[in-house]
Amino acid sequence: MGVKKRTVSPRQKMINLMYVVLMAMLALNVSSDVLNGFSLVDESLNRTTESASQVNDAIYSQFEAQMKTNPAKVKDWFEKARYVKQMSDSLYALAEELKVSIVKKADGKDGDVENIRNKEDLEAASVVMLAPRAGKGERLYQAINSYRERIVDMVVSEEQRKIISGNLSTEVPAKGKVLGKNWQEYMFENMPVAAAVTLLTKLQSDIRYAEGEVLHSLVANIDVKDIRVNRVNAYVIPNARTVVQGGKFSAQIIMAAIDTTNRPVIYVGGKEIRSEHGLYETVCSRTGDFTLAGYIETFDGRGEKVRRDFSQKYTVVAPSATVSADMMNVLYAGYNNPLSVSVPGVSVNDIAVSMTGGTLQPVGGGKYIARPANVGKDAVITVSARTEGRMQQMGQFAFRVRKLPDPTAFIAYSDGSGENHFRGGKLAKQVLMNAGGIGASIDDGLLNIAFRVQGFETTFYDNMGNAVPEVSNSASFTDRQKNLIRSLSRGKRFYVTNVRAIGPDGIERKLSGAMEVIIN
Repeated sequence: MGVKKRTVSPRQKMINLMYVVLMAMLALNVSSDVLNGFSLVDESLNRTTESASQVNDAIYSQFEAQMKTNPAKVKDWFEKARYVKQMSDSLYALAEELKVSIVKKADGKDGDVENIRNKEDLEAASVVMLAPRAGKGERLYQAINSYRERIVDMVVSEEQRKIISGNLSTEVPAKGKVLGKNWQEYMFENMPVAAAVTLLTKLQSDIRYAEGEVLHSLVANIDVKDIRVNRVNAYVIPNARTVVQGGKFSAQIIMAAIDTTNRPVIYVGGKEIRSEHGLYETVCSRTGDFTLAGYIETFDGRGEKVRRDFSQKYTVVAPSATVSADMMNVLYAGYNNPLSVSVPGVSVNDIAVSMTGGTLQPVGGGKYIARPANVGKDAVITVSARTEGRMQQMGQFAFRVRKLPDPTAFIAYSDGSGENHFRGGKLAKQVLMNAGGIGASIDDGLLNIAFRVQGFETTFYDNMGNAVPEVSNSASFTDRQKNLIRSLSRGKRFYVTNVRAIGPDGIERKLSGAMEVIIN
C-alpha cells in the first residue's frame, strides 16, 4: 500500500504560529481588524484539513481494494480502519455542528460559517457552549476526552502519541485554573465568534491528523504481515522461561514472516517435530538450567531451502510460593491481619490458599485477611496452584500468633491543620476544653489500630497539694473534670491515668503510665 506518511510543512508550521500570535493579540484587545486574521487562519486550516481528508480517503480506498483481493489478511485491519473513520467523523461532525450554531446565534438563522458578519460578537459562543442545561460545551469536552483516549491507544509511536495527546488536550492552563474556570469556560467564555469558529476548525484539523496517524499505523501492520520480506529469522517463543518441577515446558518455534501455505520443518535434537503450529512440549522432571536448541527449514520464493538455527534457555525450579504479612512477620489474634500471596508465573485466579488455627478471607488481587484464633499457637498458611491443569501444593508457611500490644492513650482535638493526637506536654486550655475526651490507638509506623476507650481517671492537685481524683466511665470528660480543667491557671497541670480500652480483638486492657497535661 503506497501511501507515504506526510510531514508537517513549513507552511503549516507558519499557520500554527499565526494562530498562536492572533490569540495573544486578541487577549490584548487589539482592534477589530485582527478578527479578520482569524478568517485567514480558518481558511488555511480548512485547506490543510481538506488535504488530510483526501490522503485519509485514499487510504480507506486502498483498504477496500485490499479487502476485496485478500480479505483473510486485511479483514482485522479493515475493521479497525472503519472504526477509526466512524469515531473521527462523529467528533468532526460535532465540531461542525457547533460552528454552525455559533454563527447562526450571531448572524441569525441565515448565518453562514464561510461568511461571518458579526465576527466580534462576544455572546454567541458563550450562549451555545455555556448556557445552563442547554450549553453544549460539556458534550464537546467529554467527546474530545473519549476520542483522545481511544485514538491514542491505536498509535504505535510514542512521539506521535504525545503530539496527538497535546493537540487534543482538554487540560486547563494555569491561568484558567487560577480563575476557577473549567475547560469549556476557558475556551469559549466571552470568545468572539471568529475566534470560536477558528478554535473548532483547529479541532477538526487535529482530528484528521490523528485519524491519519492511526491509518498509517494500520497500513504498516498489513505490510509487516506481507510475505514479501528480505530477511527471515528463527524464533523460539516459550510460554514461560521458568517451569515448576513436574510441569511442562511449552514453546512456539517459528520463522518470522513465514508463508502459511509453506510451513517450515522444525528439528530439535536432530529429530523432526511434527506439529501443525510449531508447538514443542517436554515434561520437566529435573530442576536446573536447560537449553532448547535445533534448527528450522523452509523454502524462499525461488524454491531454495533456507535454514536458521535457534536456541532458547529456560529454568526448571522446585515448587514455590510467597506469603507475606503486609505489616510484619507475625499475626495478631482476633485481628484482621492483611496478607499477600503469590506464586511466580501463576495467575492469582489459579491460586488456592487455606489456613489452620483461624479464618482466612480473600479480598481480591492476591490479598487476604487472616484472623488467627489463639495466642501462642502458630497459624499455618498452605498455598496450592493450578499448573498444567492440576492443583499442586507450592508450600506451607507458619506464622507466630501474638496478642495485640497495648495502645497509647491520647487527647483528640482539632485545629487548622486537622485532627491531632496529644500524648502529653503543653496544651492550650481552649483547645483542651473543646476536645471530646480520651482516645487510644496503636500507631507505631507498622500498625495503625484504633481502640475504644471505656473509661479513665484524671488527677488534679489543690492549693494544699492534695490529689483530687475524678473518674469518667466513658471516653469523654465529665462535667466535673471539665470544671476542674477550667479552673486551672497557666502552668498548672493534671494527669490522665487508668485508661481502660478495648481493641478489635475484644480484649479490655488497662493502660499503664500517666499522661501529663500542662495548661499553656
